[in-house]
Amino acid sequence: MPELSTKLQTMLRVAAWLCLAAVAFATLSPLGIRPTTGLPPSIERFTAFALVGAMFAAAYPRYILFAAAIVLGAAALFEFLQVLAPSRHGRLFDAGVKFSGGTVGLIAGWLSVRWFARR
Repeated sequence: MPELSTKLQTMLRVAAWLCLAAVAFATLSPLGIRPTTGLPPSIERFTAFALVGAMFAAAYPRYILFAAAIVLGAAALFEFLQVLAPSRHGRLFDAGVKFSGGTVGLIAGWLSVRWFARR
């Protein structure tokens, strides 16, 4: 697989982890301070994890299983941690939406890197 430049790879990795941190904040913060877009919550969840998945796949294209473990593991962990938060609730359906978004993002990000690296 063609390589991305080291500088671009580093920037993608920093962006991926910052994106995951932002999703963690939005997922685990009290409802009163949680940022919203006005879209239905399932669309927000799917889109957020699709973005995280794409970022991690682009940041770690040679380690796609690592990227998948981080993204899908975070989806499970965040949903579990919501069960412990007094103002939040974790649901299996929400976890499924996050897994779906993360998987779509991982595939799209990995394919994009392969396509752009060849150009």
